[in-house]
Amino acid sequence: MIFAEAVGRALAACGAEMTFGVVGSGNFHVTNALLAGGSHFIAARHEAGAATMADAYARMTDGVALVSVHQGPGLTNAMTGVTEAAKSRTPLIVLAAEATEVTSNFHIDQAALATAVGAVPMRLDAARSPVAQAAEAYRMALEERRTVLLNLPLDVQSAPYDGPIEVPALAPAAVTVDTGEADELARALAAARRPVFIAGRGARRARRELEELGELTGALLATSAVAKGLFRGSPWDLDVSGGFATPLAAELIRGADLVVAWGCALNMWTTRHGSLVSPGTKVVKVDLDPAAFKTHVPAGLGVTGDVADVARAVAGRLTQGQGYRTPELARRIEAEGRWRAVPYEDESGGGRIDPRTLTIGLDDVLPPERIIAVDSGNFMGYPSMFLDVPDEGGFCFTQAFQSVGLGLATAIGAALARPDRVPVAALGDGGAFMGLSELETVVRLRLPMMIVVYDDEAYGAEVHHFGPHDHPLDTVRFPPADLAAIARGHGIPAVTGHPPGGPVRGRGVGARTAGRPPPGARQGDERARLLVAGGGVQGPLSRQSLRKARASSAAASTSASGMPAPAATAAEIAPSTNGTSAITTRPSSSSSRADSTELPRSGMSTTPSPWSTLRIASSMRSVLVPRPPSAVPPAAATGVCAPAMPRASAAVSAASPALWETRTSPTITPPRAPRWPAPP
Repeated sequence: MIFAEAVGRALAACGAEMTFGVVGSGNFHVTNALLAGGSHFIAARHEAGAATMADAYARMTDGVALVSVHQGPGLTNAMTGVTEAAKSRTPLIVLAAEATEVTSNFHIDQAALATAVGAVPMRLDAARSPVAQAAEAYRMALEERRTVLLNLPLDVQSAPYDGPIEVPALAPAAVTVDTGEADELARALAAARRPVFIAGRGARRARRELEELGELTGALLATSAVAKGLFRGSPWDLDVSGGFATPLAAELIRGADLVVAWGCALNMWTTRHGSLVSPGTKVVKVDLDPAAFKTHVPAGLGVTGDVADVARAVAGRLTQGQGYRTPELARRIEAEGRWRAVPYEDESGGGRIDPRTLTIGLDDVLPPERIIAVDSGNFMGYPSMFLDVPDEGGFCFTQAFQSVGLGLATAIGAALARPDRVPVAALGDGGAFMGLSELETVVRLRLPMMIVVYDDEAYGAEVHHFGPHDHPLDTVRFPPADLAAIARGHGIPAVTGHPPGGPVRGRGVGARTAGRPPPGARQGDERARLLVAGGGVQGPLSRQSLRKARASSAAASTSASGMPAPAATAAEIAPSTNGTSAITTRPSSSSSRADSTELPRSGMSTTPSPWSTLRIASSMRSVLVPRPPSAVPPAAATGVCAPAMPRASAAVSAASPALWETRTSPTITPPRAPRWPAPP
């Protein structure tokens, strides 16, 4: 055995169940050793995608994920994803081969690179046990929640090793709650009349404890964006605090006399640059890291400890109080607590559909058990605000670095972490183009993913920021591009629509008359051939037509095993005049009536608007068929991953992914709608 093999086997023995990467000569042996030790391997098409997949996987499983990359350019390619993970304190280990000879073309100062982005650099040392060094990297990632770069010098990797492989059991070190700090927080809560809890990443596994404490104190419950869904189902859930907050949530958070941040830094996005914390409001932060108490919005009181432990300790010191909660307020939260309940003027028309309207329609037809991954960009408010999630495990938000282009890889990592849920990737056109390399990964892994692209043919944030001041915008605008055709080239069913009126460009996967079916399509699955084989899109998508399409496609075909085929389409299927199948919807011109079949709208405008089109691409081929891990099709394991997905009670079906392309105009900001130059 050589050092590289010992490192791989030791990390697998520590519990590293999933490795993502791009394999080259420098990381070949360590990656194969990980596989031999029982870790699953997912081959990405670009190292940045691999790092982001691992980041998302670790977030959604609360475990340590691994990234394996080549020396030099393999690591530099991965650095955007590594930076996102480091800024988010994701427990991640990056295994990077290292060329230590300064004359090598591959040589760079890899340790300095890690330090510059906030990761922890380590280097494999020939004088020490490779097993002990691998275990130390794993311990640091797990216990300190850090992103660790373990550099593997090429000459050290090849050194012989004949020592033991056994590793000690690892678990996060317990942090004792300070009695005095707990007493002080209990007194603050007892004195508060309008307390609000804001839970962040550090509270994602403490819902029960926080709800019990909230019941005692009468606190309202909100989250940062990364913890969206944590309190879903509670009558006191305000959803997200910050830029994505509803008007009601912003009003109630501003009205608080005590804000307790649980595992939440209260950064400028969560507080709208501090505007949600009113003067005179007492701020308390509960965090494992005392350094968080003075960052962003400083805390008048800091309590060091695990969120669940602190909440339990404080609850034992309190008696029942009313706090902020009243029957009237409960009714307001039920009526106004979600963005879809906030009135807006639908600006669909003139060949365009309002993205708020579209996203509400998607929310209605997507299965409740979903996991949403949102890329960065001007569009990001729509899926983040209007797509609901079942719990904190339904939203994966890689936005600490605010990099455009991580959305698709995020969705892949999240999908692998939660194979029991339908993965949805919400992308802008800029991010979609940056992440195109991973479309093949989606198909190869046969993920039943729905990809929605909000396409404004521009970097929309810059258009909205600089356009009103008459700056030239040629550098941030692009000509039309057929993203749906690109997706179809990867075997992903996709179509581009132009509601109302206008043709569907190109021919779908279903239009093929020869050749093999798209990767992942099951024998007997005819839906791709029904949905996107020409025709035209007319009018806005309707909720009724979406539901009809789901029912008709589910009834139209079954798999060879007799299981229902994945549903659904984005519009009602009807024969077209040219003999192919067409996607048709009801028109929304000024002469048509607004009946119950149309998507919900408030103050419906009949004036065509040049803003927010949705060049809607359609085909939601998303369903999960429960089956034991051993029943995963063998093709899912050939050279790219192990035969069974870990941590899953149900494996994903062999359904193909699907892409919707949506186009939004970069030229006009919608009235009374917030702009999204950056995430909350």
